[in-house]
Amino acid sequence: MLELSGIAVSDGVAIASAYCLIEPDLSFEKSRISDIHAEKVRLKEACIKAKNQLAEIRAIADRKFGAEKAAIFSAHLLLLADPEMLAAIEGKIDDGWNAEFAVQETANEYIQIFEAMDNRYMQERATDIHDVSTRLLAHLLGVEIPDYSSISKDVILVAQDLTPSITAQLDTSYVKGFITDRGGRTSHSAILARIMEIPAIVGTKTATQELVQGAPIIIDSTRGKVIMNATQEVLDEYLEKQQAFIEQRQLLKQYRLCESVSADGHRVEIAGNIGKPQDVELVLANGGDGIGLFRTEFLYMHRHELPLEEEQFLAYKMVLEKMQGKPTVVRTLDIGGDKNLSYLKFVHELNPFLGLRGVRLCLAQQDIFRTQLRALLRASVYGNLKIMFPMIATLDEFREAKAILLEEKQKLRDEGIPVAETIEVGMMVEIPSAAVIADLFAQEADFLSIGTNDLIQYTLAADRMNEQVSYLYQPYHPAILRLVKMVIEAAHQNGKWVGMCGEMAGDEIAIPILLALGLDEFSMSAPSILTTRAQIANLSKVNLSTHLEQLLTLTTAREVEAYVKKYLWQAR
Repeated sequence: MLELSGIAVSDGVAIASAYCLIEPDLSFEKSRISDIHAEKVRLKEACIKAKNQLAEIRAIADRKFGAEKAAIFSAHLLLLADPEMLAAIEGKIDDGWNAEFAVQETANEYIQIFEAMDNRYMQERATDIHDVSTRLLAHLLGVEIPDYSSISKDVILVAQDLTPSITAQLDTSYVKGFITDRGGRTSHSAILARIMEIPAIVGTKTATQELVQGAPIIIDSTRGKVIMNATQEVLDEYLEKQQAFIEQRQLLKQYRLCESVSADGHRVEIAGNIGKPQDVELVLANGGDGIGLFRTEFLYMHRHELPLEEEQFLAYKMVLEKMQGKPTVVRTLDIGGDKNLSYLKFVHELNPFLGLRGVRLCLAQQDIFRTQLRALLRASVYGNLKIMFPMIATLDEFREAKAILLEEKQKLRDEGIPVAETIEVGMMVEIPSAAVIADLFAQEADFLSIGTNDLIQYTLAADRMNEQVSYLYQPYHPAILRLVKMVIEAAHQNGKWVGMCGEMAGDEIAIPILLALGLDEFSMSAPSILTTRAQIANLSKVNLSTHLEQLLTLTTAREVEAYVKKYLWQAR
C-alpha cells in the first residue's frame, strides 16, 4: 500500500483505477530536406488537420463547460493562424530543415520568451504554444493524440497538470477524480474539479512517478491523501466513507430552498461567484441568495477587440433578469496582474501584480471604464444591481471612480435613458492598506467586499500561484483574521454590510470564524453554496462568538485550524 499527500481542493472520496496521462512519443530526427515546397505542403496539411481537431474540441468544450472554457481553443486556433509564428516556421524550412524541427524549434523559442516574462498571464501563453505545437508535431509525424473523450470506465486521472485541451474532452460520468503533481487551491485543475464536483488532490509532486497505470486508487479529500493498492480493510473503510458522502450530498438538496440562517436564527446571505452570464443557472440551481461577484473581465478576454457598450449591456441585463430581484454585485473590469488583453498595449512591468491593474487601469484608460459603467447603468433597471471597484488602495481612487460613475449616470438621464434610482456602490478590500483604513472607506462606500485571494497573497507577500511559496497561502493566518475582523467592525460601525468573495468564504474551517466575526455575505463557487448553508444551519453565532477572544490570541494558522476543529465545529 502506497500513500501520497497533496492539497485537497475539492471535497469527496473517489475510488477507481489510475488513468495516467502520458504524452505521445513525438521524437524525430532533425534532418535536411531538398524539396522545400513539399515540406511546406506537409506543414500546411498538418495545420489544417490541427485546426479541424481544435474546432471539434472547442465545440465539445462549449457544450460541456460554456463559452468561457471554450474560448481558450479560439486562442489556440488564432495561434495556428498567427502570421509571425508561421513565417518563423517556414523560415526554418526555407533554411533547409524538416518541418518537425522547424515547428519544435520555433515553439521552443516562443516558449522561452514567454516563460521568461514576469507576467503570469504571458507565462500561461507558453502553455498554449506548447499545446498547439504538440498537436502540429503529432500530425506531421502521423502520431495519434490520445482521445480522452473515449474514456468509458471509471478512472482517476493522474497527470503533471491538466491542460485545457485535455479537460475539455473529459466525460465527467467516468472521470471520478484528479491527482496532479503541480497546482494549488486556485490552479486551473482545482477550479475545474470544483465545477465538476469531483474529488481532487493537487501538488503531490510525485504522483506521476509513483502511481501505476490501472492500479486501484483512493482519493481522500478530507485528509489530502492518495492511496494506491489499499488493503481490503482500508478499501472497505473508504467504500463506507464514499457512500456516506454520496448520501450527505443528497441530503444537501433539502437546503436549496431554505433560508441561509444559523441555528440561533442569525441571517446571512450565501451568494455565488460567476464569470459569465450563463453561470447564473448554476447559482440558481444551488439556491444562491444572489451574485456576490460577477467577474466582468471574462467579457473582455479571448477576443480581438473591446466589447461594445451594447454587448455588455445585454450581458448584464441577462444576469439581472435571471436573478429576479436578488442582489447582484458586479465587479468592474479587473485586468492586469495575471490577466491581460492581447489587443491592449501594456507597458512591461517588473511586478504586474503590484502594477497597473484593476481600478488603476480603468482610471488611466477612462474610455474603457466609462463604456462599461454606461452599460451597467443602463442594465440597472432590470434588477438589483450593486457595483464594486477592484484593487482600491486609496480613498482618492474610490472617490474618482465613484465620481466617474455618477457623471455617466447623469449623462444617461440627460439623454432620457432610464437608470435605477438607487444603486449601491462598493469596493473590494484586497489590499492591506484598504483593510487598515476600512473605517474611512466605510464612511463613503455602500458596502465592502473582502477579496481574500489577493488579500492573503499581498499580506503574506507570497504569490498564490507560485508552488515554491504555496505553504504561505494561509487563510487562517492570524494576520488575515485580524484584518478581516478590522474590516467587518469598521463597516458595521458605519451601518454598512460586508461580503467576502474569495475562496475563504466557502472554506469549512473559515466559515465558523467568519460567522462569529459577523460577516454578512458569503460568496463562493456555486457547488459550495448548499454545503455552506448546511454548515451554517448547524452553528450558533452566539456560541461561536464566545470563542473569538481566545481564537484571536492564537499564533499560527495551524493552531487556528486545530482550534476550529476541536471547538467551533461543535458550537451549536
